Amino acid sequence: MRIYLVGGALRDRLLDLPVKDRDWVVVGATEQAMLDLGYRRADSEFPVFLHPETGEEYALARRETKTGLGYKGFDVYAGPDVTLEQDLQRRDLTINAMAEDETGGIVDPFNGRVDLDDGIFRHVSPAFVEDPVRVLRVARFAAKLGQWGFKVAHGTHALMKKMADSEDMAALRRQRILQEMQRALVENQPWRFFQVLHRCGALSSLLPGMAALFAEPQGHADTRLPDPMEALERITKTTTDARARFVVACFRAAENTGDSTLDLPVEKGYRELMELTLNLGPLFHSPLIADAAQTLEFLEKGRALQQPERFALLLLICSALWPEQAEQACDLFRSASDVISGISAESLQADGLAGAELGRALREQRLQAIARLFS
Repeated sequence: MRIYLVGGALRDRLLDLPVKDRDWVVVGATEQAMLDLGYRRADSEFPVFLHPETGEEYALARRETKTGLGYKGFDVYAGPDVTLEQDLQRRDLTINAMAEDETGGIVDPFNGRVDLDDGIFRHVSPAFVEDPVRVLRVARFAAKLGQWGFKVAHGTHALMKKMADSEDMAALRRQRILQEMQRALVENQPWRFFQVLHRCGALSSLLPGMAALFAEPQGHADTRLPDPMEALERITKTTTDARARFVVACFRAAENTGDSTLDLPVEKGYRELMELTLNLGPLFHSPLIADAAQTLEFLEKGRALQQPERFALLLLICSALWPEQAEQACDLFRSASDVISGISAESLQADGLAGAELGRALREQRLQAIARLFS
């Protein structure tokens, strides 16, 4: 039995990037042998095990044969006779198809180190086209490594174009699309995820509402960005919050289609933040005509006092979408929030007010306080 470090951990270490999770491949072992050594099963479908002490994933070397649609349409064989090179050959990109043995030696049958040094995303074999998730992964790697000049190889781009409108792509689960998108959104250049998908034509299949915002692709070297991607670039400088970046990236498409989630199974926090932006956006980008009532409406609907952290995110989102009004609008809403935070119901309750009458009096005091900001 031989054990090798593989995948992203080795790639990132060679790039001098922080290594988050380490994955290992085991050659010459059986599933029973792994269980006898104390490893625990991590997956009911694939021969992946958890180390009894570190909890890291150890996968048996395997071969895959395409048998059906989608990324699960594969027959997997993980016998002890599967070689390391056969396991590496099934991987997506050459930069992910390297391994390190126990002595620190690098096994690199597909010249991944050369492509790593040259900043190239290149497919390992023609079998790349068998798994539609690989298109999403290339786009995600572009978001992660684009700042170092990484580009998609011409041949790989051609395969991605071929895959863009395939049955496999159409069969891709929305949850998996969202998963890759969320991982890309927290990278340094998340707009490259959408850019790469657009250039190969996959964005039209996966997120047609977003694809409509891009100009016709002019090849994989086209660097033009539509307004939503410029906004995404802006918010990347102010927050790493995936919800905020999602809203900024998808806002125009949601606005145009009337679908706040773009048919993606997002969590409640994503949907609420998008709907809040759709509802309050007009009040944010027209502060010149805002009055005390509109300002208070923005604060109340945005729940500035009850959920200050989410309200701060809302201001960052709106600032990225409407940068021309950002400084003035944020100054107004932050000042107004500070003013009304000092006005509580306790003093009014001491005067004997309660119920609806208390609510009206509290709101009137807050309106008067905000109005003084306009005088």
